[in-house]
Amino acid sequence: MSEILKGACVIGQSGGPTSVINASAYGVIRTALDNPNITKVYGAAHGIRGVLDDNLLDMGQEDANELKLLLNTPSSALGSCRYKLKDSDVDDTDYKRILEIFKKYDVRYFFYNGGNDSMDTCNKVSAYLQQVGYPCRVMGVPKTIDNDLWGTDHCPGYASAAKYIATSCMEIYLDSRVYDTGMICVLEIMGRHAGWLTAASAIATEYGMGPDLVYLPERDFDVEQFVKDAKAIYEKNGKCLVAVSEGIHDSTGKLIAEYGSENVATDAFGHKQLGGLAATLANILKQATGAKVRGIEFSLLQRCAAHCASQVDIEESFMSGKVAVEMAVSGVSDKMVGFERATDENGKYLCKIKLMDLKEVANAEKKVPLEWINEAGNHINREFIDYALPLIQGKHEMEYIDGVPRFAKLKKIRATV
Repeated sequence: MSEILKGACVIGQSGGPTSVINASAYGVIRTALDNPNITKVYGAAHGIRGVLDDNLLDMGQEDANELKLLLNTPSSALGSCRYKLKDSDVDDTDYKRILEIFKKYDVRYFFYNGGNDSMDTCNKVSAYLQQVGYPCRVMGVPKTIDNDLWGTDHCPGYASAAKYIATSCMEIYLDSRVYDTGMICVLEIMGRHAGWLTAASAIATEYGMGPDLVYLPERDFDVEQFVKDAKAIYEKNGKCLVAVSEGIHDSTGKLIAEYGSENVATDAFGHKQLGGLAATLANILKQATGAKVRGIEFSLLQRCAAHCASQVDIEESFMSGKVAVEMAVSGVSDKMVGFERATDENGKYLCKIKLMDLKEVANAEKKVPLEWINEAGNHINREFIDYALPLIQGKHEMEYIDGVPRFAKLKKIRATV
């Protein structure tokens, strides 16, 4: 049995938010508040920046019912950041500050809720604390709508975004067919290197109301062939609906989004800030076909649509946070909580927990299997549909007031010692 470790915990959120990231945070916060070995529960305002800036929030002073509303509140309730820690052997300034703050508040548990880059931060903090001999258990709580974290069957946040995308594609499909005149619609969906989100548009096609063409970054994108494909469908049907990942690129690796602009900004982790692809492709198709063409960028809507969240996703997101605390208190550290797909005796989908080493998850990416993309590279095969459908099931009953959702309103009281 592992040595009992008593002390405070810190939960931080990092990277792009999701519609269910707060369900994971609630899983951590509620479980930690109820555990006798965790003396205080702090939220780091804006991720690791909150630790560095000594801006911790006392979660024990929040109303219990308000905290529960986090289950259906989108975005990152504690605030997020995109802050990259340097390697400690290059510059240990941040690490010394983190250790100083942890000692100040007697922090013995650190939970970081985020995606690839967040797991990198988690891994670096854990390694440094071990190096200096400070007892603290560190656990990664996954989230990313991109679904690209290595080693886990799927990620908290993905299913809800996928459900929103499939639903929106069906709605756009119907809307774009109202008039007796032709139209081509290009839908730009998030996904820098992995096409999991854009693939979700094929769910709509499976039910007869989705894109005619779907393009993922796992395959090189040929503009000339794309024009031929879209033109052929438009000439045959008078309508054409196209879904594209923002990260599609040509055979040289150049982003198609850069065809319209050479000046693409990057974030702290060196990731290009994408956008404008739908407009670029819409212009190309307009010139090639003369048709009415509309470019639609889903942008932030796909990651904050709590009204369309999957109940399965909410439950699994909460579970990931809950398990992270339970495992840490039992003596586990340096792990990320992941999911493993299983079925019960009746063949019904089950989600099981698997723990993965932080150093193996950090900065690794999981892409859509090439065999799930059709031979022409312009649509998705049935294998993906079978993978995604169990994840998007159920709808959470949200609380409403005067017809609009009642989201959590935290007091965010600064911690003191």
